[in-house]
Amino acid sequence: MARPAANELTQRELEVMHVFWRHGGLTAADARDHLAAQGIDRAYVTVANLVRILVEKGFLEATNEERPFRYRPVRGFQEVSRNLVKELVQRVFHGSREELLVQILGQKKLTAKERALVEQILKEQEK
Repeated sequence: MARPAANELTQRELEVMHVFWRHGGLTAADARDHLAAQGIDRAYVTVANLVRILVEKGFLEATNEERPFRYRPVRGFQEVSRNLVKELVQRVFHGSREELLVQILGQKKLTAKERALVEQILKEQEK
């Protein structure tokens, strides 16, 4: 029975998705090689299983019908990261974006670049 599409990704699934987001269409072997280049050593069988799960969950799709299969992301980084942040706010902060902001901004002093980005976002919100 196929695994239903799910919003949740495990840490290992997310690692694989980052490779596909960065590099586009790849085989499972290509994805494994890119992970290894990042210092993430996973057996080919492990990566192939993660790719299969990501296809079943609706995050990747095969782009050809013959071996070696190539896969590409179906859901983009922006969509997935937005959903993960929404889930984090709901699960950890009981829906309070304010509490999330307090945790993020209260961790350490913002760099000048971070401060400028926050100010830019706030100005855009005022429009």
